[in-house]
Amino acid sequence: MHMRATILSFVCLCLLILSSCGNYEKVLKSSDINYKLTKANEYFDKHQYQHANELFQSLLPVVKGTKNFEPMYYRYAYSYYNMKDYLSASYHFKNFVDFFPNSKDAEECEFMHAVSLYKLSPKYSLEQTNTIKAMEAMQSYINTHPNSKRLDEANKYIDNGRVKLERKEADAAKLYYNINQFKAASIAFKNVMRNYPESASSDFYQYMIVKSQYLYARASIEEKQEERYNNVLSSYQDLKETFPKSQYLQDAEKYKYLADNNLKKIRNEHK
Repeated sequence: MHMRATILSFVCLCLLILSSCGNYEKVLKSSDINYKLTKANEYFDKHQYQHANELFQSLLPVVKGTKNFEPMYYRYAYSYYNMKDYLSASYHFKNFVDFFPNSKDAEECEFMHAVSLYKLSPKYSLEQTNTIKAMEAMQSYINTHPNSKRLDEANKYIDNGRVKLERKEADAAKLYYNINQFKAASIAFKNVMRNYPESASSDFYQYMIVKSQYLYARASIEEKQEERYNNVLSSYQDLKETFPKSQYLQDAEKYKYLADNNLKKIRNEHK
């Protein structure tokens, strides 16, 4: 009995789906513009974004230039966003702003253009072109709408993007260090510090500069060592003065001590 009830439920569900598909096909083929637009909005409100999107798309040529075009295009852009087609969404949100610059929804769509681009941003270890584009679009939004209620959210997107970019650069610097390219590592860590001066990891980057420079100096030819050990002392001093409470300071002192001793040996040999 239970099995029969289950089969019956499954058959009813299939018939319901087929009926729904059939109804949608009738709507799509209809020549009644108002009817199609009404149904498209109904599909959108029911979160059936694929159906809504296809109907909106079919209506674009005939609705353009009418009073219905602006609200329809607004939903058309959001249908892509809700389907997670963020590339198309970013394009159509930008189009909305271009088409309707004086619309009450223009600011929102400009913001959503940038959000859609951010949704395309990959994890930090991958190529970050989309992250940079999203940050630029979001900064443009902030510059254009300095009093926007979305300002905090926009700044948060930019901050998240900067964290990704910083992490990618820092990992590249660590890779140089791990493969014993100590000169390149010290330069790369300096670049990270310059590009992200407010980073919470700045003291670590400065510590890695000290460490990389020491190992570079130690591996250098004799006539270059004095200058390079002096660079270690200078970088250590920068760490000590700029980050006097850094957790890395004690370990950095070892390299300062070793560099100092090696300099004394070199100078004694030259007497």
